[in-house]
Amino acid sequence: MTRVWSDTMTVIEFVAKELQMSPKELEKESLRSYLEKRLLKVESEIFRLAKKFGVSSVFELDKKLKDGRVGQKDAFEEYFALNHLESERDKIRAFLEKL
Repeated sequence: MTRVWSDTMTVIEFVAKELQMSPKELEKESLRSYLEKRLLKVESEIFRLAKKFGVSSVFELDKKLKDGRVGQKDAFEEYFALNHLESERDKIRAFLEKL
């Protein structure tokens, strides 16, 4: 692909100009799109793990582990993965609220 912008114009500036928007607006909308896509991916994985153990959150999974309804051997890695994913989901939601 041939570059059509000059060395003094960044890709963002060029694309923004072509789309008739400010570079700042393009960056904000690009970030929003990325975060929304990432949030969908994270929520999908949370749903998959939660469904596997019949829970809706890491707290419910923790309770099932403590009650012995789910074996620690069966859920050890998934517990930490679910905890991490829920934390990431919360961070992404907070970022999106600030945009």
